Amino acid sequence: MSIECRLLVVEDDEMLSDALREQFSLHAEFALSFAQSAAEAFDLVARSEFDMILLDVGLPDQDGRETCKILRRQKITAPIIMLTGAATEADTILGLDAGANDYVTKPFRFGVLLARIRAHLRQYETSDAAILHFGPYEFRPAIKQLATGDGEKIRLTEKEANILKFLYRASAQTVSRETLLHEVWGYNAQITTHTLETHIYRLRQKIEADPSNAKLLVTEEGGYRLITADQ
Repeated sequence: MSIECRLLVVEDDEMLSDALREQFSLHAEFALSFAQSAAEAFDLVARSEFDMILLDVGLPDQDGRETCKILRRQKITAPIIMLTGAATEADTILGLDAGANDYVTKPFRFGVLLARIRAHLRQYETSDAAILHFGPYEFRPAIKQLATGDGEKIRLTEKEANILKFLYRASAQTVSRETLLHEVWGYNAQITTHTLETHIYRLRQKIEADPSNAKLLVTEEGGYRLITADQ
């Protein structure tokens, strides 16, 4: 199974970190990085991108809620779940006000934490703030841009970005031409499948190594499919 979630755990309790490492090792879709302080977290975030952050409130060098505020000011849009030993309503409100997406009180059941992580990842994936990945590309729907690991940037038209976004969110399922027309263009009697095919052709010119032999945006019986992982 390919890696789907790059998860940063910011936690100074080594026993808890070891337990999380062991539990997450049973779920191949997660790739974990660990930091024991806010300073280490800022350094990791500056060098790598993460799909989710687990952030302890009681860090040795800074209150985790302040760390969360700084991460949001740095335009980190990935979901952040705060971990805390305090269970008061006021403490939860402070964490959410700092920019956290959720608050989990210690001790917690790993299954509950995992369910919350997956729920927030699904919600984030459908937001315009998301950074989506397929093939060699990092896709930012909000700014209609694809980027590769070597720094190449590809601008997309609004329709091209919407086509990719909808196909991505179809979870590698085939989407019919009629569904794509409705979702991207809406109800418009003047739009035909030829218009869609033209946009698909132009997209392949931008994203495929060999547009005549598509490996990412493939034609299936009845529609199109975006390959988002090794299959």
